[in-house]
Amino acid sequence: MTAHQTLLPPGWPRPRGYANGVAATGRLVFTAGVVAFDADERIVGDDLASQFRQVLVNTLAVLAEAGAGPEHIVRMTWYVTSRDEYIASLPAIGAAYRELIGRNFPAMAVVQVAGLVEADARVEIETTAVVPPASA
Repeated sequence: MTAHQTLLPPGWPRPRGYANGVAATGRLVFTAGVVAFDADERIVGDDLASQFRQVLVNTLAVLAEAGAGPEHIVRMTWYVTSRDEYIASLPAIGAAYRELIGRNFPAMAVVQVAGLVEADARVEIETTAVVPPASA
């Protein structure tokens, strides 16, 4: 069950792959900036697309600890080190997103940064999820 509403002002074009805004009711769950670490805290993958997939896997693992799933995600902020690599990787990013998140399109921002604290990381994502109240 989800308890969120996608916000689309009248006359605005429907965005592709994200929402302009989301209203939600429930328990808030936040992740830190998640990178493509494996269990030994080593970065997995040497390109943005493979790291992105691992970031989603890691994000879903953190959310699961709070009883949240991909359907509960209402906001994501992506930090990428290369806009050009991001654009070139969109087909692979989209495939990984559809596989792991499905058809939930939260409010999103993608920000190019000069670098991330983890030197080999190419993407870091913060996520907010809202777990709806239990139905009566």
